[in-house]
Order: sequence, then structure tokens, then C-alpha cells
Amino acid sequence: MKGDLTGGCLCGEVRYILHQGFRLNPYACHCTDCQSRTGSAFSEHMLFALADLDVSGELDEAHYTQPSGANSRILGCAKCKARIYAVNDSREGMASLRCGTLDDSASFVPAAHLWVKSKQPWIVLPENAKAMDEQPRTSEDWVAFVGMA
Repeated sequence: MKGDLTGGCLCGEVRYILHQGFRLNPYACHCTDCQSRTGSAFSEHMLFALADLDVSGELDEAHYTQPSGANSRILGCAKCKARIYAVNDSREGMASLRCGTLDDSASFVPAAHLWVKSKQPWIVLPENAKAMDEQPRTSEDWVAFVGMA
């Protein structure tokens, strides 16, 4: 996970480079919001400094109020609607990348699993996986639990 990372949307209209900088290890989120948003059992994210991201192609955005009250903007391809990243007003200057959009997404194994209290019952976490019923509450807790990339 060191160095620049590249990725893009399903149709190829949007491409990005995530430059080396501040980023946390990827994590799997099993919350019901992620399940509904992705139509899957969980989503895989990686928190990073938004200033490290260069995007080409037309993005659209959707707005969503998180259960915590934070306002989120979810950005993705204007053509195929694949979601690339999200920002919210509680983490100034940070964003959450959808790891499935990375060109080498298979090499990004979650370092932790969050919101496991709402994970699908048929999902079996790896032995010794770091897991949390909900999610870290402070920036310091995020770094301590998920770890720096």
C-alpha cells in the first residue's frame, strides 16, 4: 500500500491517483447503511487525506446525513454512477475511498472490521481479525484501531 495508488470507475470515465500521504489501512464496514448503499454485505473503505487525491473525469455527488448527524457527500462517476469516495463534515480534509475502485483491489485486505454487530450472520471473520461492534469515535481511536497504511 505504499506509493501512489490508481483506480477508477466501472466504465472508465473517471480515473484517479491517490498519492502517497496520510492514509489509514483499509477496513470493512458492516453497518446497515453500507449494506443498503452497496447492495452487498459490507463495503471496504480507506480513510485518506483529500489533498492527496487527483481525479480526472466528471463526478456527480449525492448528499446523506449520517446517523451521527454528520453531513456526507458521496462522489462518483456521472456516467456509470460507481461511487469513488465520500467526505463528511466531521472529518475536515479527510475522505473515505471505496477500495473496490482501486486497480489492484484484491491486494487490499481489511485490517479491521467495523459495525460487526450488524454484519450478516453468514459472514465469518478471519480468526484473530480486529473487530468492533460499532466504530472508533475519535481521530486518535481510528488511527489506533485501524492503523496507518
